[in-house]
Amino acid sequence: MGRLDGKVAIITGGGQGFGKGIVEKFLAEGAKVVIVDFVEKVGAAAAKELKCEFALCDVTKSADWEATLKKTIDAYGKIDIVINNAGTTYRNQSNNDVTEKDFDLVMNVNVKSIFHSVNVIVPAMQKAGNGGVFVNIASTAGIRPRPGLIWYNASKAAVINATKCLAVEYAKDNIRMLSVCPVVGLGTGLTDLFLGKPENEKVFMSTVPLGRGTKPRDVANTCCFLASDEADFLTGNAVEVDGGRCV
Repeated sequence: MGRLDGKVAIITGGGQGFGKGIVEKFLAEGAKVVIVDFVEKVGAAAAKELKCEFALCDVTKSADWEATLKKTIDAYGKIDIVINNAGTTYRNQSNNDVTEKDFDLVMNVNVKSIFHSVNVIVPAMQKAGNGGVFVNIASTAGIRPRPGLIWYNASKAAVINATKCLAVEYAKDNIRMLSVCPVVGLGTGLTDLFLGKPENEKVFMSTVPLGRGTKPRDVANTCCFLASDEADFLTGNAVEVDGGRCV
């Protein structure tokens, strides 16, 4: 038996990068998955490849979350797990060069999306009465911030703090809330934006005790454990998946 047998999961940003790695792990562990992505070509291709459902969704819009929940219930009859993986950043730069558009982008995609997911999905979990799990992908940037990505860092700190607050709020419903904090992931669509320029990679990785960036499987394995019944006494935790970067 898989660790997630019988569970139904929504995974945002599931078409590529960390998200696709999480989808693959969850399917291997027996879960039914709905891939959520705002790029239809990417999300639909991943869903076809991995033989699961796809929902086109702008995670910053409540109506899209409502449609995603309906599609999930219609397909599988319930929802047990939400992985809020969708996220974005702007290019590493001086705060003097950050625009209001940059600020709105990271706050909407990284924070507002979680606000909507909770407000839409939690009532369905409460009504079902079987508990549930949210895993929100934050970042080491929310724990060990650095210049160059100030408002991205702030958005991820908000994810960590909100997750802790939500964990206490919904503990009575046995809805667990957790966050995962990766260090820079290699080979994702955001890597160059985080590092500023490719030649910064070697310098940055020298600050990670285990000497590399986070791989999709690192995040996927952590999310699988946190979403499983093995972690049923964990809530509110911010789990660093960072090779020792935050030590």
